[in-house]
Amino acid sequence: MKAVFSPPGDYIHFKSQVPLHRIPIGTKQWRYYDFGPKVVPPLICLPGTAGTADVYYKQIMSLSMKGYRVISVDIPRAWNHHEWIQSFEKFLDAINVHHIHLYGTSLGGFLAQLFAQHRPRRVQSLILSNTFLETRSFAAAMPWAPVVSWTPSFLLKRYILTGIRDGPHEPFIADSVDFVVSQVETLSKDDLASRLSLTIDAASVGSLLLSDSFITIMDTNDYSATPQELKDQLSERYSGARRAYLKSGGDFPFLSRPDEVNLHLQLHLRRVGVEAQPDLVRGISKDGNGGSPSQKKDEKDEQEDPPNHDEGDPDSPSADNQSPSAPESSKSHEISDQFLSNAKICPINDENKRVLMHSALLMGQHATTILLSWEIFVFCLIPFYVESLYIASGCCLNFRQFV
Repeated sequence: MKAVFSPPGDYIHFKSQVPLHRIPIGTKQWRYYDFGPKVVPPLICLPGTAGTADVYYKQIMSLSMKGYRVISVDIPRAWNHHEWIQSFEKFLDAINVHHIHLYGTSLGGFLAQLFAQHRPRRVQSLILSNTFLETRSFAAAMPWAPVVSWTPSFLLKRYILTGIRDGPHEPFIADSVDFVVSQVETLSKDDLASRLSLTIDAASVGSLLLSDSFITIMDTNDYSATPQELKDQLSERYSGARRAYLKSGGDFPFLSRPDEVNLHLQLHLRRVGVEAQPDLVRGISKDGNGGSPSQKKDEKDEQEDPPNHDEGDPDSPSADNQSPSAPESSKSHEISDQFLSNAKICPINDENKRVLMHSALLMGQHATTILLSWEIFVFCLIPFYVESLYIASGCCLNFRQFV
């Protein structure tokens, strides 16, 4: 029987610290994470067909701690590229973001290029990973494309997951595949159908006004669902782009090789002129918005005051000093979130270590005691069970002789 997927510990920590936002844009629901100082131009991460906003949680945690603002979005239900471009532009307007840096993988990289082509003034740079320039080959490989919107959900999931290489993987790559598969299970039928429609909708990337020097191509050298021929076409189109090749990583290097990917992302942002603001990291508010220069005095006053644990009080200073957020957000806005920086500035001291080790020892002893008691109980019952069988068999034998 297949084992049940268990979320990794760092993902559970991420979910407890970074709120999930949801805002309606027309008839579409945008689901996204936004974390880091608001004054820094954001890096917006666009996932592939099988991804969600959650797949970039390692990039959000790492880069935000270095002073960068990272926004990871879900691809909403858009059935053609023109509809997606318009919806994405309205989303940027809704969160009050004008100039962006796009990081896209697979389908997300293709959509990032289309947006840069049709809205060149808004895109400052591109990071493309395992992506392509045109959808013709995908449409040819999917003859049932006209009925994709009527296809049952389990068939859509099966088709998407068959694109992920099956077989023995390195442990980190296997974990990344398991995580993405768990995210696919959360997608609805319409979500899956619309993403496949974007993959097979006839379109190709035209010439970009963006210089190749502001583009980074980051690919894995082992394998990916994107055919090598399409990746070579991308490299030929942007011949002057910076290359960042990973020795391995599979289809999801942002999960399997996060340290290398985060390093390349950071180098790219520095190269295109994005200045990190690490001094504002501790000023990140509960809703994931970074601080601004006008908030420094208020933040200093808050640090001098004793911590207020009643987050529901509307008169609390932190509620008054938050940056404007999206029109609507998830319930996680109301949850008291600690700063990610606490993980670094609050190390465990020796006394706490002794307490944790003692607690773990007691738990281990308790479990061992229960297991030992159960074994003793079973072994004590075995003689009685054997004896009862012997008596029963003797009675049956005597009864047969009597008859």
